[in-house]
Amino acid sequence: MFKTLKKIIQYPRLTQEYPKVPASGGPFLGQTEINPEKCNFCGECVLRCPSQAIVMAKEAGIIGINYDACIFCVLCEEVCPTGAVTTTNQFELAEKDKAMLHVDKTVAVKNQTLIIDENNLPDTSYKAVCMDLEAKIKKMFGRSLQIREVDSGSCNGCDYEINALNNPVNDIERLGISFVASPRHADMLLVTGTATRNMQLALVKTYHAAPDPKLVVAVGACACSGGIFKDSYATSNGIDSLVPVDVYIPGCPPRPQAIIYGILKALDRMK
Repeated sequence: MFKTLKKIIQYPRLTQEYPKVPASGGPFLGQTEINPEKCNFCGECVLRCPSQAIVMAKEAGIIGINYDACIFCVLCEEVCPTGAVTTTNQFELAEKDKAMLHVDKTVAVKNQTLIIDENNLPDTSYKAVCMDLEAKIKKMFGRSLQIREVDSGSCNGCDYEINALNNPVNDIERLGISFVASPRHADMLLVTGTATRNMQLALVKTYHAAPDPKLVVAVGACACSGGIFKDSYATSNGIDSLVPVDVYIPGCPPRPQAIIYGILKALDRMK
């Protein structure tokens, strides 16, 4: 007993506080941004991009990144001769509409002028977030949210990050979310991989095995758009060609907090 107490005192609590507070800006890779004002439109980044995620319209003065295909390799930043490309640690990129991850939509949103009423801002405290999440889950499903992870042909990078959701640092069960072994017990499918030819039927069967109502979240660039395997004879250009998707989480792989953010965003999709 004394040894246990000694360890409790010696080792502080490990569990992170996200989404109670924003994740610390550690040395991790997030959203890559291109500044059109600094860009000379040489096209070097477009040629070097392994996933063909960078889109350039020189005549219109537009250059940007389709984030559903971006693998965050930072190669574009390394080869840019003018320093127009920068890599941030912004990871909250999940979207319900995949078009919002594309260049044209991103430019349109950035050009909008937003008016924020500070008196009507929602309560974002940890207690409020957890209580709201618990209430939503209970109202929708009558119990905790059950997730089935589906590997539709990935490199396992995204799967490792999903596994990390259950470790003491992320501890996703503190939010009333748990993983199950069968899709028949699942409310949500977390799908990784680009749906290879041999896994397409398995993915469709898994989707139909999950009871309604159900949510589908595409995790990683491969599941969102095909990633670096896009247009290959053996893969699909994203899982939405096979099953309906409620939320897309870009990244290669997305960090655990990004997956938590996507899961929380998916719950807002359910009516």
